[in-house]
Amino acid sequence: MQLITPPDARPRPSAAPLVLGTVIGTVLVVSGVVLAWIAFTTPVLTQALPVGRPDAGQMASGVVIWAVALVAPAGFVIVGMNRLARNLASVKTAAPRTSSVIRALSSLPEDIVVASGITLPDGRGVGELVVGPFGAAVIREMPPEAVTRIKAGHWQVRGRRGWIPIENPLDRATRDAERVRRWLGHDDVDFVVKTYAAVVGTAPTVERTAGCAVLTPDTVAPWITGLPPQRSLNEGRREQILELVREAAV
Repeated sequence: MQLITPPDARPRPSAAPLVLGTVIGTVLVVSGVVLAWIAFTTPVLTQALPVGRPDAGQMASGVVIWAVALVAPAGFVIVGMNRLARNLASVKTAAPRTSSVIRALSSLPEDIVVASGITLPDGRGVGELVVGPFGAAVIREMPPEAVTRIKAGHWQVRGRRGWIPIENPLDRATRDAERVRRWLGHDDVDFVVKTYAAVVGTAPTVERTAGCAVLTPDTVAPWITGLPPQRSLNEGRREQILELVREAAV
């Protein structure tokens, strides 16, 4: 399987550097707070300063002690907060987790291409777009079953403020597949690409429709390989499709 993603999608950082950076940042912040507490609420600083009529050397050491007492706590806190902020930024800008669709399709041969995170010319994205000898397929992940329900025929997802209505995932996948069909069948081409739609869930309890299949992660790959080849889709036409997909990824 080949994977096409937008060029700005960065790989997720590994856990070890994140944990190490968080520990270092936390230690620096705590150290700064502790040093400030020791310097300004305990007699340690007073005892370290020269008393009486200090000479030039004692005055210089006193200046150094005061400078350290004032600068070191703030420096530790600033460096530590900066380290924690960089960790947070690296997590926020990392690419989303690998979807169950991509994991399920990873063992398929090289003639299967999956485009993830692309936006069509109409400004809206689609789910995972799979291109192969069969044409194209749009596959979307179902919302988690634990926070989803269907009430009176309407889909809802549970949020902080209760149940919120959402679009039927099957209808959305079907509509996305139609958008992809129209996009790939633009006026400059002399062929129509067959498009399919599917949703994937760990334990889906909904029935498939005429325009959308309902799959589990372990049935995604068999479903793709079971789609009939489109005879009119030769190598040249498939390359035209992939060029459009690559442009959309950019």
